[in-house]
Amino acid sequence: MDFRKWIRSVPDFPQPGILFRDVTPLLGNGEAYRSAIDHLAAFARTVDAEVIVGPEARGFVVGAPLAYALGAGFVPVRKRGKLPAPTLSVAYSLEYGTDILEVAQGVIEPGQRVVLADDLLATGGTMRATRELVDKLGGAVVGAAFLIELGDLGGRARLGEIPVHTLVTY
Repeated sequence: MDFRKWIRSVPDFPQPGILFRDVTPLLGNGEAYRSAIDHLAAFARTVDAEVIVGPEARGFVVGAPLAYALGAGFVPVRKRGKLPAPTLSVAYSLEYGTDILEVAQGVIEPGQRVVLADDLLATGGTMRATRELVDKLGGAVVGAAFLIELGDLGGRARLGEIPVHTLVTY
């Protein structure tokens, strides 16, 4: 399937000079969404994923169905203050400041094989922070899966030496 036809390009969003890649049309089409998850699942099987970890919020719409397709667990990574149980946290840089991500303690067992999942790999800041949380829990990050990669922004390099699978690279 040509996934590019299901990704809308929105110029000057969220600010002038940015070309936003919108996956909403892909998510809204059952056949395209299923095919995308099936492709990511095929990759996750090659690295023997046991758990999928996705950051809030679009990582949930990629990671949760990916985990379901694999029969694996899904662990959400949330913004600070959203989880009721004891958490681990990590601060990370955004294009316009900093933020904090958290994960519940005890949701990944030491040595479990983890695939990180999200809709977009850009600069890699969010996924680097997500990986740090998995590392703190003792999980073994064995790969990362994305719908889109913005290759010129270098996010892949921030994830370390793991296989990275994307459906579309711009």
